Amino acid sequence: MTGILQFTTLAVATMFAAAAAVAFDWVLLRAAFRLMKPATAGRATPRRSLAQGKAELVRGTLQLARAFDPRR
Repeated sequence: MTGILQFTTLAVATMFAAAAAVAFDWVLLRAAFRLMKPATAGRATPRRSLAQGKAELVRGTLQLARAFDPRR
């Protein structure tokens, strides 16, 4: 009888410890995600027009082509 009581006590204590470990791990995970979130994530960035984005892409492509021009 004493053996069954000790085993039950051990099983309940183990389940309690496992639940506490999972809860503590969850809290640390949430804290890590909050620390990794950039400070500017809450701010809305202004949207560029499609033509403006294409112009920047063309300008960047031209600059890249000039940088790798073999005749330079």
